[in-house]
Amino acid sequence: MECKKALTETDGDIDLAIENLRKNSGLKAAKKADRAAAEGKLRIEVKDGVAFVVEVNSETDFAAGDANFSAFADTVLAKLVATKETDVAKLMEGELEEARMALVQKIGENITVRRPSVLEAPVLGAYLHSNGKVGCIVALTAGDEELAKDIAMHVTAANPRVVRAEDMPAEVVEKEKEIIKAQPDMAGKPDEIVEKMMVGRINKFLKENSLLDQPFVKNPEQTIAQLAKAAGADVVSFLRLEVGEGIEVEKVDFAAEVAAQLKG
Repeated sequence: MECKKALTETDGDIDLAIENLRKNSGLKAAKKADRAAAEGKLRIEVKDGVAFVVEVNSETDFAAGDANFSAFADTVLAKLVATKETDVAKLMEGELEEARMALVQKIGENITVRRPSVLEAPVLGAYLHSNGKVGCIVALTAGDEELAKDIAMHVTAANPRVVRAEDMPAEVVEKEKEIIKAQPDMAGKPDEIVEKMMVGRINKFLKENSLLDQPFVKNPEQTIAQLAKAAGADVVSFLRLEVGEGIEVEKVDFAAEVAAQLKG
């Protein structure tokens, strides 16, 4: 429809239509910039002892499956690997931003880049789910990349909050205590009984949400702590990303939007 409109405006002059479309690409990208882009793909790479991850977003899952989108995401990762630049504005400077605006013009959706991250550690491993939407990087003190990759796969599946129980933020623990206190079976019990039950349930919560205490997904008889210890390693940290997390999405009726564009 955009091409047809451009050709009509130029009385069929293809070269002039292309020129006008290119001139308008920046304006169209700006118009779409305030639209939520919560779909997309992650790109992860481990190279020369350094791990890289970046999230590239689109408005719809359909656009994220486009070959042009995939090529752009690969280019973003390549620049991150080459520069180690984690400031999005600086990472996108120059040709990369031009490529993003051209992609917005071509696909017709807002395209954004966020959360570029670089991790360095003695041993690193990464795992990216087959859908490209959930992935993880794990840093170890020892062991090998395969072990780190196994633990990254576990983190991707089990979604622990912290490495160790003592790493859990105090505000998260306090909020969990409030939830436990509000449970019906706590009503009317003496304070000492409530406190005893509270300790048991908080410990259970911490164990379930701490990576080292979780049963390994490949072997539930073994905890992650035991798995790492068997290799003489310890888990330093992990970074788990899921496409779109933290982005507020306003529901849009795309059928109505397309219909409105056709009428226009």
